[in-house]
Amino acid sequence: MSHDIKELSRAELERWCLDNGHKVFRSRQILRWVYRCGTDTFADMSDVSAALRERLAVIFSIDRLSCVQTAAAADGTCKYVFALPMGGGSRACRFLPQADKPCASRPRSDVRWGVSSAPPPVCGRFGISALGRSSLRCGKSSMPMNTTLTNVVFMGMGEPLANYGQVVKAIETLTAEWGLNFSPRQVTVSTVGLVPQMRRLLHETQVNLTVSLSATTDELRTRLMSVNSRYPLEHLLAVCRSLPARSRRRLTCAYTMLAGVNDAPADVRRLTRLLHGIRAKVNLIPFNAFSGSGFTASPRPHIDRFRQLLLEKGVLATIRESRGRDVLAACGQLATHGETIA
Repeated sequence: MSHDIKELSRAELERWCLDNGHKVFRSRQILRWVYRCGTDTFADMSDVSAALRERLAVIFSIDRLSCVQTAAAADGTCKYVFALPMGGGSRACRFLPQADKPCASRPRSDVRWGVSSAPPPVCGRFGISALGRSSLRCGKSSMPMNTTLTNVVFMGMGEPLANYGQVVKAIETLTAEWGLNFSPRQVTVSTVGLVPQMRRLLHETQVNLTVSLSATTDELRTRLMSVNSRYPLEHLLAVCRSLPARSRRRLTCAYTMLAGVNDAPADVRRLTRLLHGIRAKVNLIPFNAFSGSGFTASPRPHIDRFRQLLLEKGVLATIRESRGRDVLAACGQLATHGETIA
């Protein structure tokens, strides 16, 4: 049985080349064909020797995810469900278009999904919940539309940092010259707050980090997120403060607004104290209610007032507009659960 060559990191492919009597630079050629050119067959690799191409075809495959369901929201958000290879289930992700952002603002090394004969590309963000090696695919068959991706976000129904090794490998491919050539500033990893992995990520990469906060006391945060019992606010915020003050990166604290739970003026005061000395912005997220949650969304005037109070205290705060709700692609809704998407 052949193995997907995208399972290998650059270092692993270099080792394979050396072990099989080939020069190290061959790995770079192969990876560029796979990720930059989007080839689906080793036979296309014209600058690779025929003998190596034949050997690669015997040992490896170039698998692509199959898009099995799509849904387009009224606001332009697109939800995709991809089938994983070998009966591995499915994963959902979403594309958030930014039609007001000129495509010329991105360098020519943009990742383009789709064929060049399609309509002009749309810039946007791509949120990934299919975490791991199989979450990262490129090429002509990966997405059923022609887009220029400007940002990639690891988030969703899985905790990215619980799969740390694979996420870092994916980041390497996203940001490498032989890969998709994104700037690390265009890649964001979202976490509920796995402190040891956060430390490693800040040390080993230059990507952006978003931390789900959503509470200003340990009691409430443990109620909302059980991870807080292992990594309470004191430990979590200590890692956040470790981000160098002169770093160009700004930490984002995601704060889901829950009516009567965490949206009072007292929460603003506590949040301000918690973030003192941290170069951070707060992203206020309207809660998308679901059956059995036990919570309701804060009214929009409450959210606006919460933001204004933060601004008055010198805390940068924004409100995330909910997008894609009509196709279950909004924040907290990105799951498949076997549903049929029209």
